[in-house]
Amino acid sequence: MQFDRASGVLLHLTSLPSLYGIGDFGKEAYNFVDFLKRSNQKLWQILPLNPPDQGGSPYKCLSAFAGNTLLISIDKLIEDGLLRAEEVTNVPKFSETKVEFPRVIKFKNELFLKAFNRFNLLAESDEHAKFKEDNEYWLLDFCLYMALKEYFDNRVWNQWHLDIAFREKQAIEKYQSELADKIHYQEFLQYIFSKQWSELKNYANHNGIKIIGDLPIFVAHDSSDVWVHPELFDLDDKGNPRKVAGVPPDYFSKTGQLWGNPHYNWKCMQEDNFLWWRKRFEKIFKQVDIARIDHFRGFEAYWEVDASEKTAERGKWVKAPGYQLFSSIKQYLGELPIIVEDLGFITSEVNKLKVNFGFPGMKILQFSFDEKTPIKLGLDDYEKHCVVYTGTHDNDTLLAWYRGLRQSKNMRVLKILEKYYGINSGMSEKQVCWTLIEAVYRSKANFVITPLQDILGLGNEARMNYPGTVGGNNWLWRYKKGDITQEMEEKLATFVEKYNR
Repeated sequence: MQFDRASGVLLHLTSLPSLYGIGDFGKEAYNFVDFLKRSNQKLWQILPLNPPDQGGSPYKCLSAFAGNTLLISIDKLIEDGLLRAEEVTNVPKFSETKVEFPRVIKFKNELFLKAFNRFNLLAESDEHAKFKEDNEYWLLDFCLYMALKEYFDNRVWNQWHLDIAFREKQAIEKYQSELADKIHYQEFLQYIFSKQWSELKNYANHNGIKIIGDLPIFVAHDSSDVWVHPELFDLDDKGNPRKVAGVPPDYFSKTGQLWGNPHYNWKCMQEDNFLWWRKRFEKIFKQVDIARIDHFRGFEAYWEVDASEKTAERGKWVKAPGYQLFSSIKQYLGELPIIVEDLGFITSEVNKLKVNFGFPGMKILQFSFDEKTPIKLGLDDYEKHCVVYTGTHDNDTLLAWYRGLRQSKNMRVLKILEKYYGINSGMSEKQVCWTLIEAVYRSKANFVITPLQDILGLGNEARMNYPGTVGGNNWLWRYKKGDITQEMEEKLATFVEKYNR
């Protein structure tokens, strides 16, 4: 699908300011839409909305369909009469710049339970009934899975009692009855998540802002999808992954990235014409306007590593049925507004798959000065049918990248920046960032996306993720209220007008 020239900002919802320790669907999200509108932006790109793992990674999700209920706004629950203001008076002092996941989870879950008890007193609305009907494919199974996770002390599903781990009919009926309240609670959270997100998205769309969502290629082994559909994954007879996902050694890691997600049993998926994938794409296109597909090359061939390996160095490429998959989805849903992450080890076969379906790929400014790249490669050489980023959630910030060039005395790249972009050592760091942001706006690419961290001119402390690592500061960064200034809005608006975005 071809897109008209436009620009936008990459910011995950968890990074929004909030009194409650994590960004949410509340007032600051609406304020961010207003900032985008005043800046003449047309796109807001977010990370996956799915429930993250314990480390906060939305790319190791507990469900390919469910939402991250930590994004539910406490203030909106008060507005809707599900909480009373006096019940939310003793708010802990959370960090303004980082998400403290354990504290946030404890605090919010206590309030969610109060809201649920009040919600239970109400008659079921038509809207609520429709939500359950529309999400019948996954909702009850996910809610049962979450109730069972709590019942079995958060253990992985194949460490539960064998009868329920492998979904014997009697066990399903037994636990659905015994855990009925817990199941209903989870269903309530998913309903509220969906309601609040729909309201925010409608507000964004009404103000001329389209949402670019993100679809992770894999799900976690400890997820409702693997528990409900084990036949769709490459598991042994005990429910453990036989082969796991990752990528070979690359720019980010000398030993590769071992993600640990189970691989798909593509042969089984083909038997029902990729029903699970068709339902998954149907779901995301109800949530967002455009979907970015994570690790697109994995749909042409994926890096397969034995589950016993400690790194991703020893693996092999295995072909995937990408043509059949996307043909099936296109036949089911029609034209697909998709952006693909075609970064890393990209072959001619991957490019052919992308071109065959007309999907625009991604270009990263920081990767435009690779040793293998002709020295005169400038931004004007990017093709129109692509999306250019100053960086993504996996990169360091623009400022940290530039500081790294100077500290390492990378004269080759510094000379290119000076010759073709007018950047020199006499410029302030702020000027450097804005010069590079303007450069991507000037490019031929139809879409230009800038992480908010680059607009704010922040350094390494604001990096969102270090690929191939777990913990640390990954997924924690938040900006503070007041960080976005009128000057920033005016600069972005000027670039949009100047370069016809």
